[in-house]
Amino acid sequence: MAKSPDTFRISRKIGKFRAERRLLGLAMLGLVILAAWSWIQAHPEHNPAAPLDLRDPVGMATATKLAALKDDVEECRAVLARSEVAYEALPATGEGDCARSDRTQLTEYPLVPNSPPTTCPVATAMEVWRTRIVEPAAQDIFDSDLDRIEHLGVYSCRRLYGRSEGAWSEHATGNAIDIAAFVLENGRRISVLYDWEGDADEAQFLRRVRDDACDLFATVLSPDYNDAHADHFHFDQESRWAGVCR
Repeated sequence: MAKSPDTFRISRKIGKFRAERRLLGLAMLGLVILAAWSWIQAHPEHNPAAPLDLRDPVGMATATKLAALKDDVEECRAVLARSEVAYEALPATGEGDCARSDRTQLTEYPLVPNSPPTTCPVATAMEVWRTRIVEPAAQDIFDSDLDRIEHLGVYSCRRLYGRSEGAWSEHATGNAIDIAAFVLENGRRISVLYDWEGDADEAQFLRRVRDDACDLFATVLSPDYNDAHADHFHFDQESRWAGVCR
């Protein structure tokens, strides 16, 4: 049975409407893609393809970029230079399981009693942690700038927990640092050993800088992990797929 002229016109209008709707949908999708691309270009911290700059905020791509530096010392030091972070590349030292081929010292970092050389991946994460996590937390909670960070050491040629056998500690190659306390410009000292427990501002500060460090380091251990870490945070950049945050 042949279609009437009215039916034919209605069918053409429906077909035209569907085509216009598809074109409108494609146009809207194009606008969304363009807006997303413009946004990602303006926010390199979320852009996996953008070169890592430690002065950028911590974003969705930061952890992945930091992890990529674990096995690329040359690129890691290029990141420090690009980010205008003062550092010195020191000669290799040690041998065997305690050989240190990567000794990178942050020369203007407020560590006491000194600023010891670590691996470059630890150094880059420490820089982001201080500027993007510790300093803002000090301002938010105590309305004070950070003065210095106290540490318990970096390098120790030993196995885990000082055992005579078993896996080697990340400290054996300087790929770890232990943080004990924070001193603010207003004179307040915040100690992992004495201020971890409770709900005081000091405890909130310590938990905040511990929790946020988990986005930057491969391993973060605190008093919540065991008694051996009752007086410090352990940070390292061990090469592994999944991080440890305790």
